[in-house]
Amino acid sequence: MNDIFSIERLTFYYPEQTKPAIEGLDLRVARGEFLVLCGPSGCGKSTLLRQLKTVLAPHGHRKGEILFEGKALDGLDQRTQSERIGFVLQSPENQVVTDKVWHELAFGLESLGYDTPTIRRRVAEMASFFGIQTWFYKNVTELSGGQKQLLNLASVMAMQPSVLILDEPTSQLDPIAASDFLATIGRINRELGTTVILTEHRLEDAFPLATRVAVMDRGRLLCTGTPEEVGGALKGAGHSMFLSMPTAMRVWAAVENAASCPVTVREGRDWLTGLAASRPLEPLPKERRHSYPEGAAIEAEDLWFKYEKELPDVVKGLGLRVGKGEFLALLGGNGTGKTTTLKLLAGLHKPYRGSVRTHGGVGVLPQNPQALFVKKTVREDLFEILRDRRMAREVQMARAAWAARLCRLEELLDRHPYDLSGGEQQRAALAKVLLLDPEILLMDEPTKGLDAEFKQVFAEILQALLRRGVTILMVSHDIEFCARYAHRCALFFDGGIVTEAAPRAFFSGNSFYTTSANRMARSLLPEAVTAEDIIAACGGELPPVPQLPEDDGPLPPPAEGSPDKKPGPLPWWRKAIAAVSALVAAAAFLQALGITDLTALVGADGATALGAGYAGIYGALIVALFVFALAIGRRSRPPTVPVQVPRGKRRLSKRTVAAAVMILLLVPVTLFVGVYYLGNKKYYFIALLVLLECMAPFFLIFEGHKPQARELVIIAVLCAIGVAGRAAFFMLPQFKPVMALTIIAGVAFGGETGFLVGAVTMLTSNVMFSQGPWTPWQMFAMGIIGFLAGVLFRKGLLRRARMSLCVFGALAAILIYGGIMNPVSALMWASELNWKVLLVYYITGFPMDLVHASATFLFLWFAAEPMLEKLDRIKVKYGLIETETP
Repeated sequence: MNDIFSIERLTFYYPEQTKPAIEGLDLRVARGEFLVLCGPSGCGKSTLLRQLKTVLAPHGHRKGEILFEGKALDGLDQRTQSERIGFVLQSPENQVVTDKVWHELAFGLESLGYDTPTIRRRVAEMASFFGIQTWFYKNVTELSGGQKQLLNLASVMAMQPSVLILDEPTSQLDPIAASDFLATIGRINRELGTTVILTEHRLEDAFPLATRVAVMDRGRLLCTGTPEEVGGALKGAGHSMFLSMPTAMRVWAAVENAASCPVTVREGRDWLTGLAASRPLEPLPKERRHSYPEGAAIEAEDLWFKYEKELPDVVKGLGLRVGKGEFLALLGGNGTGKTTTLKLLAGLHKPYRGSVRTHGGVGVLPQNPQALFVKKTVREDLFEILRDRRMAREVQMARAAWAARLCRLEELLDRHPYDLSGGEQQRAALAKVLLLDPEILLMDEPTKGLDAEFKQVFAEILQALLRRGVTILMVSHDIEFCARYAHRCALFFDGGIVTEAAPRAFFSGNSFYTTSANRMARSLLPEAVTAEDIIAACGGELPPVPQLPEDDGPLPPPAEGSPDKKPGPLPWWRKAIAAVSALVAAAAFLQALGITDLTALVGADGATALGAGYAGIYGALIVALFVFALAIGRRSRPPTVPVQVPRGKRRLSKRTVAAAVMILLLVPVTLFVGVYYLGNKKYYFIALLVLLECMAPFFLIFEGHKPQARELVIIAVLCAIGVAGRAAFFMLPQFKPVMALTIIAGVAFGGETGFLVGAVTMLTSNVMFSQGPWTPWQMFAMGIIGFLAGVLFRKGLLRRARMSLCVFGALAAILIYGGIMNPVSALMWASELNWKVLLVYYITGFPMDLVHASATFLFLWFAAEPMLEKLDRIKVKYGLIETETP
């Protein structure tokens, strides 16, 4: 079979999403070809590439078939995939795993168990092929971004893969490093015959290397063919993706002519020369001159900065002045100090010499947009930035709606920001910054990951800001964008600006830091620096300028099931019942705290009259809490399940039912045997048996869905937090966060995990706080609370709302933990057992139960929501989601 990959009817849903990221996609990749996969931001390119290596495949629901060299990809073992399928990620930092360059080159081969002579031979060969000899012994931290990406490529190629997959590998590289890197990929394809699958937004450099191009849009395959065929198809369809095509293709398409479609700069130059010979070219339109108000928005004088005293200077004597309403673009190679300069101007770093003055409010769009996201949906993030601004709610809604429409976020509002593609994250981050209404806008690589269509919208957004007098300073590797829209461009080198000028003067004098349009037309139109310049000179039709949306219309409502979908208000009568029951509970609680002498509650004959009254307070508090829980309670939406499971399903899984039977039968029987047949003396042995019985349900999980080590790690971390929390509050009897953490674990991961976290935490923490015959009972009591929390949440009877969890925690501390441990105390210490003795132990144990309930309420109030949000992200990211067939 000649196909190295065969993809048939592939459909993929991310967790919690009803819209597929990939839908019904068919694609074949022939052996030895160079396939460029392109498409708008968020179309599913990266998702598709990650499906081609199972260890990198995102979690979700997949249908369809992927064959690698004629065999099902899922059936290939990890060693074969690691050896035969090479993958280079977008960020160089995410793939480096060792400290030295030569260690990194050898790491993959060592992991696969190759012998030393083979490793040395392949490492030497790769170092020579990629020109790594001069920095072979360097620390990885000393390398530039381009060197790190080249090292990642060499490390992958050392394993001699059949196919090399690259997901936007040049997105963080400067133009020269990116061009060199892509040229190296071309050599690998030509000289080694390695199949290459590449996603890339820099199609100017990628198209000349491609033997075939595939275009995706909205999760579907739009068209495939040679670069020329794809360009013609996109032009004929009028698709916006044509804006991303190489300059030569776009100029050719805008001018009436009968010539074949050029792809490379050389072909474009030949086509333009032939066109100029047949008809004269018109003079270029005059470069637009910009006038600014008097005064500077940013002034920097003699800036010097280094990150550590022993390290060399990053910024060296920088002087910079940006006028009000000016758009300045800073260009330069990786590691020259551009981002550091931006942080100095924003006040995030302080120079050790020199001064910075800004005149107006500053907004910063960082290189990594994830640094701005703090909420679980895009919608919440937009409102978060407005939270501290004094605006009416209606004004906030209007501003958020304006930003969402402007940055095309309407369909992304209910998504988690981290689940968006790189370009979508840039748009969401831009919307947050725009909501600050800054007078000075500092941006670091804002066009990274944006498709060509939204780049035009982004440019119009910037033009609208400039018309309002906003000053813009942008650090960028996007030469084409800067040449078309910046007022002034500056080249950053060795910690300072070495040259600056208007775009035409700046780019027409450069050999490498210039545009494809200038290289294509330099001999005929020396000052042409954009495709639009050449089109105008050829008498072609300029593309239309996109129109920004009108500033009206409401924000789309939250989707059903979204975290932003708030339940309706409670009826007045339920609010009234909740208020009365809360007052009764508070009064009973305060009255119970007023009794400090417990000896007054019991006498020789059992409970005194005061003790009986105290029992009445006990009952009133419990009843009031129950009534309050019922008054505020409402049926919760089902927990997260894959898209193929209807959300209405609330049945407990078979393994949950089996776990319940094992826990509720085996553990009590074991405790009974320990008390009545072993004299309550073999408590270490009984604790071990209870621990094993706690583990048994977890083994059912292993049988059910074969969890990876990451699940064990998460549960171990939860137990460790519980032990540490109990140790931190050891000086306060019964004031501990263990129960709160157990409830959180049960709600987040299910009843079995909740039982395990509670039981193991009590066993482990008792190592520090003395083991005894009470340990197995504590394990069972705490475990059953975690199990019950998971089951009630699964059935929709326990909501994840803060107050619902807090009330459940308080009731669990009094009724379940106290209800088990108080009679156990009587069982262990009383000479005889009857209802009077039990009542005495309940009454005298009630104050400690109240402390435990208060602590659980308090810890759940502050920790439940943030912890559950973080655990939700872990479940989605690592696929720790309960799966069940309907």
